[in-house]
This record gives sequence, C-alpha cells and structure tokens, in this order.
Amino acid sequence: MAVKTDSTDGELSNFTNSGVHRLRKTSNAVFIDPVRLLDRSYTRFAPSPSMYYTRFFAEEEARVCSNPRKRKRKERGKPRCLNEREQSADRRHQGARDLLVRAHEALVCDEDMLSRLRDLNKIGSCLVERKVVSDADIAGQWFVELGRVWQAHLYEIALRCSRVSEDRGGEDGGSASLRYDEQEKVVPLFNNLVVNDTSSDVEAEFLNRLYVMPQRSCFYMSGLEQIHNLVPADKENGFNLIVIDPPWENGSARQKSAYPTLPNRYMLSIPIKQLTHSEGALVALWVTNREKLRVFVEKELFPAWGVNYATLLFWLKVKPDGSLVSELDLFHHRPYECLLLGYCHGVAEQLSIHKPLEENQVVVSIPGDYSRKPPIGSILSLSNRKMPLTKPFSIASCH
Repeated sequence: MAVKTDSTDGELSNFTNSGVHRLRKTSNAVFIDPVRLLDRSYTRFAPSPSMYYTRFFAEEEARVCSNPRKRKRKERGKPRCLNEREQSADRRHQGARDLLVRAHEALVCDEDMLSRLRDLNKIGSCLVERKVVSDADIAGQWFVELGRVWQAHLYEIALRCSRVSEDRGGEDGGSASLRYDEQEKVVPLFNNLVVNDTSSDVEAEFLNRLYVMPQRSCFYMSGLEQIHNLVPADKENGFNLIVIDPPWENGSARQKSAYPTLPNRYMLSIPIKQLTHSEGALVALWVTNREKLRVFVEKELFPAWGVNYATLLFWLKVKPDGSLVSELDLFHHRPYECLLLGYCHGVAEQLSIHKPLEENQVVVSIPGDYSRKPPIGSILSLSNRKMPLTKPFSIASCH
C-alpha cells in the first residue's frame, strides 16, 4: 500500500499532535481542538472529548430521544430600531463580518477537517462520563459557595504525586527496576497558592472528590480582593502573559444562573502593572459583544491598567458539523467573542522587545461548557515570538 505524502496529510498529522490547523484559503484563520491542546499539558491523564464538548453530546442525545414532531418555531417580530449604542455595536459587527465569513467558508471547504469534527460524535459518548461532567459543573458553583463561608480558611486539599525512582538492585548484582513512590501533602485550598511543581500530573482530593492538576501548574482560589497577594516582590518574577476572563455582567449569565457576576468597576482594581514582568507583558482580555463594555475597556479599563491596545482576536464558534452555533447576524447572540490584546510595558517602557501582533486573526473551534474559553496560550505565543511567553498568568471568573 502506498503511503500518502501530500501536504494535506502532513497538515492533518500536525493537527493530531498539536491541536492547531491553519485553514486553507485564508492566512488569518486557524481551527483549534481544545481537547488536543489540553492533552499536551497532561502526562498520565487525558481529557475526553465527550466531557469537554458535553453541550453537543447532550444535544445529540436529546435529539435522538426527543419527540419526532418538531416544535413550532416562534415567529419573529418586526425588526425594531436600534438605539445609538446598538448602532455602534452593529457597526463593529459589520466591520468584522467579511473576515468571519471568510474564516467560516475556509472551514466548510476543508472537507478533511470537517470529517474529523464529525467523528467527535462517535468518541466516548457514554452517560457515565456525562454525569461526571455534570457533577464537575455543580462543583464549580460549590467552590464559590464554600469560599464565602467563615470556615473557608479551614478547608484543605490533598495533593498526591507519584515519583519514579530507579532501584539499582542489591550487592548481589540484581537487575535494576523502577520504583513508584506516592507522596502526599495537604495544603490550604482557599487564599493559598496550590502548586504542582512536578513534571507529572497530580491527583488532588477535596471532600471526597478527585481532581487532576496538570504538570507544572498552580492555582489560587480566592476573591478578587486577594489578588494583591500574587504581586511578585521582584519584577523579574512577574508575568509576561496575562489572560483575563472576568465575570462580566450580562443577561444570559443572570438568566441561567451560570456564575456570579461583578460590576465593571471592580476590574479597575486588578494590579496589572504590578503583576507585569520587568520586560513587559502581553495582556489578553475576553469581552462580550456589548458596546457599553467595549467602550469601558477602551476608555477606562486599559488606561487604568497601563495597557496599550494592540489588536483583537475573534473566536468563532461552530458545531461538530461545521455550522455556526447561531446565525452570524443575530444581534444579541453572535456566534463569536472577542479577545482584546494589548501591551503593558515593563521597567524599560520600550516597545522594541515586542513583535507587532498580527491583525484580524480568527480562531475557530467547537465551544465547551457555557462561558468556557478555549486554551489560546500557544496561539498567542506564536503571535509574539520576540518575547517568549514563558510565565503565563490567568484570571478567570474572579468572584
């Protein structure tokens, strides 16, 4: 049997390993598989597509089990006139529309990639795994509630890591063998930096629930008012990539009770300048498509943080069949979100260390659970080769 050697097979092979695929027919759009990207962070464990893409596996099950009679669609009312702020938001949308259409067309024309997306529906779609995901979702809210009680400082988490050592045998010259030593340490869960500094995954247990920390990772679970505890004493130990996903106020999160939100003004207190490395940092901020929020970020938040706006990156959301998760022009439910990118300069206050970011970039992916953002650290690293992003820092759902 002949072995295929064309460029398409090579690109898809790279995608299998990296989770990133540059879409043909466009130079500014990539498709990413968050599961493959996350898998690169683990050694002994592997994320499951059916657990990450639980929304679409659940929809597929509901479709199969539902009454075959289709529900009657609610008729749309007459289009209303947009107010001034909505008109401004629509102008932003129209300015990005052609770019997003081209990115989506590039995916639809990539039949090899589409065939891989459709295979997601065949991987690990068992009810047991879905129940685990559902429990994890409940745990997310559970942590928020536990962190607010007066006993929060008493809660501890147990970290278990397996260290491999070589047993060279005794004096009789026996053959060497590998020995696995399991070590456990117990540390405070809240208002404390929980660290896995090993080169292997660590199992963590809290109140009879098991979690996995990937290699060389850490987290700090607390309220936003505690973030000053993470400011390094030395700017050389600061962060050169800061990704922030705030719990912005929005109607959708409120209706679904998905997570507590915070007023915009609370974000002004995040000490970006103090967290920044001496050579500067790339700051990436997830925002909704609300015009009021965009104006707040551009006029107040970035200036207060000392961040100079550079460009924005679009995240276009698709289903496993390649179609958009919603109509592109649906005003209050756009199938995309924006990541605003800017630079916070270090001690030198120089631009020379920063490579100009590529503009009009589009990342296409299948979304995970509600409000979960894709892992874009590797994408940002490729866009900023001149300043290696070796020490990232992420602030997510800071309640």
